[in-house]
Amino acid sequence: MASRNQNRPPRSPSAKDGVGGGGGGGGVPLDKRRRIGAGRIGGPTSTDRKPFGSVNKRQDVTASGDVGSTEGSESENIEFTKEEVEALVNEKPKMKKFDHKGNLELVNELNNRLKLCIKWFQKRDEAHVDEQGKLRNALQSSEKRCADSEVEMKNKEENFNEVISQLRKDNTSLQEKLTKEESEKLDAIDCHTREKEARIAVETLQASLSKELEKAQQDILAANQRATSLDDMYKRLQEYNLSLQQYNSKLHAELETARESLKRVEKEKATIVENLSTLRGHYSSLQDQLTLSRASQDEAMNQKESLVNEVKCLRGELQQVRDDRDRQTAQVQALTAEVLKYKESTGKSFAEIDNLMAKTKSLEETCSTQRERIHLLEHQLTAANEKLKMADLSTEEARTEFEEQRRTTRDLQERLMEAEHQLIEGEKLRKKLHNTILELKGNIRVFCRVRPSLPDDSVGTEAPVISYPTSVETLGRGIDLIQSGQKYPFTFDKVFSHDASQQDVFVEISQLIQSALDGYKVCIFAYGQTGSGKTYTMMGKTEAPDQKGLIPRSLEQIFQASQSLLAQGWKYKMQASMLEIYNENIRDLLTNRSSATENTGKQYTIKHDANGNTQVTDLTIVDVCSIQEISSLLRQAAQSRSVGKTQMNEQSSRSHFVFTLRISGVNENTEQQVQGVLNLIDLAGSERLSRSGATGDRLKETQAINKSLSCLSDVIFALAKKEDHVPFRNSKLTYLLQPCLGGDSKTLMFVNISPEPTSVGESLCSLRFAARVNACEIGIPRRQTTVRPVDSRLSYG
Repeated sequence: MASRNQNRPPRSPSAKDGVGGGGGGGGVPLDKRRRIGAGRIGGPTSTDRKPFGSVNKRQDVTASGDVGSTEGSESENIEFTKEEVEALVNEKPKMKKFDHKGNLELVNELNNRLKLCIKWFQKRDEAHVDEQGKLRNALQSSEKRCADSEVEMKNKEENFNEVISQLRKDNTSLQEKLTKEESEKLDAIDCHTREKEARIAVETLQASLSKELEKAQQDILAANQRATSLDDMYKRLQEYNLSLQQYNSKLHAELETARESLKRVEKEKATIVENLSTLRGHYSSLQDQLTLSRASQDEAMNQKESLVNEVKCLRGELQQVRDDRDRQTAQVQALTAEVLKYKESTGKSFAEIDNLMAKTKSLEETCSTQRERIHLLEHQLTAANEKLKMADLSTEEARTEFEEQRRTTRDLQERLMEAEHQLIEGEKLRKKLHNTILELKGNIRVFCRVRPSLPDDSVGTEAPVISYPTSVETLGRGIDLIQSGQKYPFTFDKVFSHDASQQDVFVEISQLIQSALDGYKVCIFAYGQTGSGKTYTMMGKTEAPDQKGLIPRSLEQIFQASQSLLAQGWKYKMQASMLEIYNENIRDLLTNRSSATENTGKQYTIKHDANGNTQVTDLTIVDVCSIQEISSLLRQAAQSRSVGKTQMNEQSSRSHFVFTLRISGVNENTEQQVQGVLNLIDLAGSERLSRSGATGDRLKETQAINKSLSCLSDVIFALAKKEDHVPFRNSKLTYLLQPCLGGDSKTLMFVNISPEPTSVGESLCSLRFAARVNACEIGIPRRQTTVRPVDSRLSYG
């Protein structure tokens, strides 16, 4: 590509090309357009950016070497905006009649500016690739930080588990202390019993020493009355003791409730720990569980407040019991002082009083024990609340960190999507610039497609012979062929690997198909050896929608686009014809089979008019209005086409298939007419007799195919060397393709190659032939458009 002579003027420019080719400049002179470009783009800026108008001042450079060095030095400081690039792409040089030198200077100047723009775009593309790499690195670091945060959350979970185990140990120790205190209580009761026995002995001794027996006998009646009152008091004390027992049972029940609430708090804490362990995957459930935890915490706080209130009430009641006990103790002491005087006669009363005293002391001890338990429960509840607060704080911190990491990840993803969008837009702009350069140069575009490996191929047992370079300059455009250890690099307009789908291929030519509706002549033909996938590329498999070829997909796009243009006033009339060149004879594929045998000896003649239009005499031309009609015609042509079996292909195409769609459009609003032609050609495959094993009729077919392809090669060589005589008439195929190869048509060639190592020789020949085709300059394509007179309107359906 780089070795093309870009300063060579286009071949045989006509006067109409010079007048109508300046679509971008219109009627504005060159100097005025330069002033407009300098005024629009130039001007002082805050950076070292050079004004776009300065590119136009390099027209005095005559030598191509000087132009290349000047471009290399100036392209480093020139920048473009999207509006400048679009203006440059849409700009068309104004061709002057018979001024070949001036036209050449205009084309060279526009080419140089486009080169600068492409170099600037390549630099921008590399910058976008670097930025994408940085964004990916940032995303990886963010993911690493997320993994670190997950490890930290697991460590926190382990710490919480350790705290829970420690709390359980503390609870066990508290239970052991409670058992110990109960045993000490039993020891105190035994000690009290021994003291009571000693006191009884002392009282007995005092009773034996009492000398007031007479007074006691005299006052026995009064003592009996007092004993009755003591019995009543004893009954009241029994009732009070019963109430204290009931109160004690109530306190036990409240203690059980407090224990249950403590267990519930532990369960809630376990729930929080589980929520923390599932934080990274269940954020929404974490919020619900956090709300539940807070509600449980509020419930625990409410229970705590109720417990505190109950403790206050218990304290008040305990104080009242103490007051009653003090009052009763005073009364008992007074009674004891009185009973001591009559102890000999009132031993029973003393025993009952001692029992009451023992019960009172046991009640006091029970109350003190319960008070200690209440204090212990309060401390445990306070510790549980502190643990719960710490868990809430840890949860809040984890949630904040998770939100921050999620925002960071979202920002990185948005930046990555924006960078990918910029890359896509840049690729579209590159394609548009590349197509514009090819149209200005008039070259034949060449796409290369590698056939996928088939089960019968021997690719898997040998080293691959095809590779794809990954450099920025040749990515998607380069292919390397390896033969006998030597690498042969090739670069085309587009290279499709073996895993490219039919849709991927069609997307690249969709704009070229649209040009046929715009009034251009478009020609697409497939070239390659037998079994390289030419017919699959052009026709595909109609029974599988995703494997349809370029011909049915192109026709679908044309009909869809024509329907969408009805709203703008456009109406189109389309005519289709299909033929094959078999053994240097033209066959009409749309003729009925009954009449086809009758017209076997019929001769068809190829004629070209002055406008570059091609006609085949007596060829069947069918008006088509829908894609269904086209599909029916394609099926009929496929059944009529000549195919045969060889050693290289089960169903080898033995003829050149040519599909032609003539498009006539008229706009009723602007009275504008367009005449477009779409030629889609599936060439027969070249093959070696030693590999195909053809004999008889197959041998004759192979010789005719190779001869026509050899004539096509001669034509390409003549066009590449700019020879005065191009041998188009040496073959029916080359003569039919004369407007596409030597006229004003937009031409695209698909070179299909096979990945088999046994076919590397044929693949190398096909790629070399495609490289010569890509270097041919056939002239700038012209649009076939006229303004229709008012009184000569045609009817279009």
